Amino acid sequence: MSGPSLRELLAAPEILLAPGVFDALTASIAEKAGFKAVYLSGAAVAYTRLGMPDIGLSTMTEMADTLALIRDRISLPIVIDADTGFGNALNAQRTMRIYERAGASALQVEDQTYPKRCGHLSDKSLIPTSEMCGKIRAMADARASEETLIIGRTDAIAVEGFDAALERGAAYIEAGADALFIEAPRSLDQLRKVGEILGSRVPLMANMVEGGATPMVPPEQLQDLGYSLVIFPGGIVRALARTAEEYYASLLGTGSNVAFRERMFDFDGLNQRIGTPTMIENGRRYEDKA
Repeated sequence: MSGPSLRELLAAPEILLAPGVFDALTASIAEKAGFKAVYLSGAAVAYTRLGMPDIGLSTMTEMADTLALIRDRISLPIVIDADTGFGNALNAQRTMRIYERAGASALQVEDQTYPKRCGHLSDKSLIPTSEMCGKIRAMADARASEETLIIGRTDAIAVEGFDAALERGAAYIEAGADALFIEAPRSLDQLRKVGEILGSRVPLMANMVEGGATPMVPPEQLQDLGYSLVIFPGGIVRALARTAEEYYASLLGTGSNVAFRERMFDFDGLNQRIGTPTMIENGRRYEDKA
């Protein structure tokens, strides 16, 4: 990777915006747009690779394969959703090793039971705090570099209440989490209290989901509340899904792409954005001159 590390970005005074990506194309577009890091969520992979909801159906290898393809295309730090570590502490260690080799800059691991579900869905259940702390310690022991960060996530607000979420968050910091993610605060006041109580200990991550349980708060305000990182994990999928729905309806209804043409890249436009001319020119450097 070139540029500052994720640890350096989280230590900066300005909050870090990490858009969601789900493949190498969206990641490369995000990099060219000027973002300094990206986020690969399990939900985005479930939506796009499986066409299914975020209820624990994606596998660790599907996530790792996607991550490796993205890392081959971009140099930005990549934060990846490691779900529950896909099992117990030993599974979490294996997830750490495989994701780290595939190019992860940080793994977000959560305290739901396995299989998990989206943090903004209901009827979640949690493992004991002690078991989650063991997973965090195991992942810390397994990583090859201290620059590969562990983001501890708790879904306790929806299951055990806000105070329990704060207690779990503090325990995960003690276990070795490099950053903390309290999932789905219900109000601006809860966001504020998380920042006040835990923000001085480790970088905090916030999750902005359109229509989710947490109010949509501007990054500048989250920064003032003590947050260092804000992710928009599924926004790109929701945007493209709506566009795809409208595109297919237009194509079926009109029999061509003419009516939709102003809302899409043409052949040359897409090739310019994915760097086709540059790649072809680079390839010519290796041709046999004889």
